[in-house]
Amino acid sequence: MNEKMDQISERHFRTKYDRLGEREKHVAHHLAERTPISRNVGKDLSEQMTFGEKMADKVASFGGSWVFISIFAIIMVTWIVLNSFVLIRLGKSFDPFPYILLNLFLSMLAAIQAPIILMSQNRQASKDRAGAEHDYEVNLKAEIEILTLHEKIDSLREKQWSELLSLQQEQLRLLSLLTETLTKSP
Repeated sequence: MNEKMDQISERHFRTKYDRLGEREKHVAHHLAERTPISRNVGKDLSEQMTFGEKMADKVASFGGSWVFISIFAIIMVTWIVLNSFVLIRLGKSFDPFPYILLNLFLSMLAAIQAPIILMSQNRQASKDRAGAEHDYEVNLKAEIEILTLHEKIDSLREKQWSELLSLQQEQLRLLSLLTETLTKSP
């Protein structure tokens, strides 16, 4: 197997197998085995996620949705209307005009939500990097396969040209024999 890997490495990467990077070795291995290299990177990474990571992604997904914004706007408008008009008339307002309690809740929500969204973004960046690395491997293998097909087609074309040339030479020989025979006979 090592000899085959060295041949593939020398032929396609123009270097020894030991000097290849991990991704190039991975591609060389798939070339040697003649196996597909593509896989679903997103699915692979999703299967490895912990419960906390899945929850963080769901919270970040909900926190960035129109449903969240709508619910949040309704709660804020309700809070302000309730404390500014309804409860103030009854004299039971628990958070009057500067809405200090509302600001506290908003600050706490932002303090909790921001790190969760950042964790989700970091994980998404990691998924994107893994996807880009996989795309590189697939593209590299495809490029090598295409170059190999070009070489095979060129080789077949060269073989066909030489066969065609020998056929043409044979035809010319037969034609010259035929012309000689025709010129000799009265």
